[in-house]
Amino acid sequence: MASLSPPPGSFYDFNVKDVKGNDVDLSIYKGKVLLVINVASKCGLTNSNYDELNELYRKYKDQGFEILAFPCNQFGDQEPGSNKEIEDFVCTRFKSEFPIFDKIEVNGDNTAPVYKFLKEGMWGFFGDDIQWNFTKFLVDKEGEASHRYYPSTPPP
Repeated sequence: MASLSPPPGSFYDFNVKDVKGNDVDLSIYKGKVLLVINVASKCGLTNSNYDELNELYRKYKDQGFEILAFPCNQFGDQEPGSNKEIEDFVCTRFKSEFPIFDKIEVNGDNTAPVYKFLKEGMWGFFGDDIQWNFTKFLVDKEGEASHRYYPSTPPP
């Protein structure tokens, strides 16, 4: 029988790809408070959320805070673009400076491991799906999900 590797101990144990396809070891954010968000370019919540996220990022980025944006196209085909189109949209239209990662899935069989962790770590059991774009997870300095915010909740 094959042995299963133990589940990651914290958010910082994951490796992901950024929007340009580069590998990113999330341990580079160790010791920071993170706001992790599934984003979309064509959602009715896009303008207000990016405006609020940019303001929050500018205010706290030098105080050990980071925003990590994960594009997702699982809700109403609202993130149909390529990674390059997503990056251009976010960085040109909204002038966002926070990191943007590879487009992922946040629900279902192909849920990105980092989102499986966030959902499990937040609720303590499997299956609590993300309902819409711009669901936010606050990750503490130890890499544990400490809060989950609904899409219409302004960033903390």
